[in-house]
Amino acid sequence: FQQIREDCFGIPGIREVDARVVPVSALKGENVVTRGTAMPWYQGPTIIELLDTIDISGDQPLADLRLPVQYVNRPDASFRGYAGTVAAGQVAVGDPVMAVPSRRLSKVREIVTFDGNLQKARAGIAVTVTLEDEIDISRGDLLVHPDRAPSVGRIFEAHLIWMSDAPLLPGKQYEFKLSHRYLRGTVESIQHRIDVNDLSEHAATELRLNEVGLCRIVLAEQAAFDTYATCRSTGALIVVDRRTHATAGAGMILRSAAPQGAHHDVSVFWQ
Repeated sequence: FQQIREDCFGIPGIREVDARVVPVSALKGENVVTRGTAMPWYQGPTIIELLDTIDISGDQPLADLRLPVQYVNRPDASFRGYAGTVAAGQVAVGDPVMAVPSRRLSKVREIVTFDGNLQKARAGIAVTVTLEDEIDISRGDLLVHPDRAPSVGRIFEAHLIWMSDAPLLPGKQYEFKLSHRYLRGTVESIQHRIDVNDLSEHAATELRLNEVGLCRIVLAEQAAFDTYATCRSTGALIVVDRRTHATAGAGMILRSAAPQGAHHDVSVFWQ
């Protein structure tokens, strides 16, 4: 354990290590989901119990503010607040903020919670923020600090895992859920399919059930997003089938893929 701690403390950004050991037998399933009889000396949690209860609230690598607006609270003409859970960073009364993708600017007037007003709120806290100006903000927008904004665009590349019996087809219209916002769009192309056994890359024209691939996604309108490595809450997405409204896939944004200095032409897809 001491060697594990010393090795991990040498990694930049790791301040504390909580090392756990669970003895298991994968062949017989001992201590994987339930406890067996082969190791009565072990009284700790199983692997599944440990994964279900592990605290990841402190795993917030992004220091920049990311507040996805979940609800616009306007009970009457005297109050207009933007409710959501701070996904990353922190926000304080008096902070300059920018709404993206509209890029409208204002300042924080109040931070309202059920237990009373706060002067400051950090990641993981549900708040309602009021602003000095009445700017146009709707569900799915992000409140950020103006000098540390996320990417804004229509085109990005993401790793998708496909969860539908009907295959993912390039050019077919889907709905993409980013934070609390649904946007129409298409998977323009599948860059490659990834073999999960050895992580090798293979050419693919579609993704079938449980397959993973790197895809180029084109949305119908501008959206604000981060890479998944930067911020999980604003870098993850869900793919929804527009006909059945079922969740068809999930993904992690790898990078923005906007064309450089050229108009993006809509392609024709044969299906």
